[in-house]
Amino acid sequence: MDSASNPYSPGAGRRPFELAGRTALINDFDLLISRAAAGRTDRGIVLHGLHGVGKTVLLTEFRRRAEDAGFLVVSLEGRDAEGGPKAIRAKLARGLLQAGRKANSRRATPALAAALGTIASFAAGLQVSGIDVGVGARHGRGDSGAFAVDLEETVEDTAVALAERKSALILVVDEMQNLDAGLLSALLGAQHQASQRDWPFHLVAAGLPNLPSVLNQSQRYAEGLFTYRRVGALDREDSATALTAPAAEQGVSYDPEALDLLLNAAGGYPYFLQEYGSAAWESAPHQRISPDDVRVAVEIGRAQLDQGFFPLRWRRSTKAEREFLRLMAVDGEGGSGTATLAARAGKKMTSMTMTRGSLIRKGIIYAPSLGQVSFTVPGMADYVRRITAQP
Repeated sequence: MDSASNPYSPGAGRRPFELAGRTALINDFDLLISRAAAGRTDRGIVLHGLHGVGKTVLLTEFRRRAEDAGFLVVSLEGRDAEGGPKAIRAKLARGLLQAGRKANSRRATPALAAALGTIASFAAGLQVSGIDVGVGARHGRGDSGAFAVDLEETVEDTAVALAERKSALILVVDEMQNLDAGLLSALLGAQHQASQRDWPFHLVAAGLPNLPSVLNQSQRYAEGLFTYRRVGALDREDSATALTAPAAEQGVSYDPEALDLLLNAAGGYPYFLQEYGSAAWESAPHQRISPDDVRVAVEIGRAQLDQGFFPLRWRRSTKAEREFLRLMAVDGEGGSGTATLAARAGKKMTSMTMTRGSLIRKGIIYAPSLGQVSFTVPGMADYVRRITAQP
């Protein structure tokens, strides 16, 4: 069929035509917006789950809805932390400057002008330059040199100013588990103060399955600051909707057997649904997608995943880490016991601790419970088995 009309959107963070199975999560965020617009504060939201389940897509949808409501929205991504703590702090300050200036241009108030002065002081302390906010720095606020204190004062002045107009400051953070300890602690501290003092400031974040424990290790009160939501694979009905709804818009349908084959291959993971759906569209010569079309599409889709989705993690692994992953892959997707891995390797558990920790920091595996490790990427076990079996 015509590639130009292909309705599927494979790729990291790309919004699919049909955001199936996520209504409850979107409703959670809409409630937060409604409460903020009514002058009532609420807890932030933390999404956690494996790679490929659509967390970034949801954060993008949350951001769009918050901006449509006229809220001040700033985005951060934990992957930016690769530039170091200084770089990501500068990005935070720059985002606050840009968003604050935009908000002030729409509807200026004395309180918001003062808040912009605090933001300018905060940014100046982080050596952010090149953005003229139209106001001078507000000395005595946001400029102590202690990052956590300055961030809290900046959040306070900005959120209090926004409260006058029934608005809120929303900080959207993707891959939050990758933030450095100091920034993470400061953000949680600001959210804690906002919760206690009714400032309209909300952290809305996403990360890997270990994110709740990372937050709790940073600040013990973190468990009460957020509404935690696990984002998992879609059920079969929602998975079918994600495939059939975009096709139906183009007058295209699936043979029931073909649809079953695609659903089995994708396993309910939104990333895979888009990849395989796109390949099926490209493989089908007619507007009724057949089982033969899908068999070809699954091979094409798997090859595409093997070229990008999986190797992205494999290439970041050292020789020792790859051996650790190979040992894990024997157990499949269900996870592995660290004692079992050590026995399988013929080593002491303590000798594998550093490798395990490095893989967790890289986001390739996580520890769902004490003494257990699992892949953060669905299908990674099968990929590792295939790649290590090659001569």
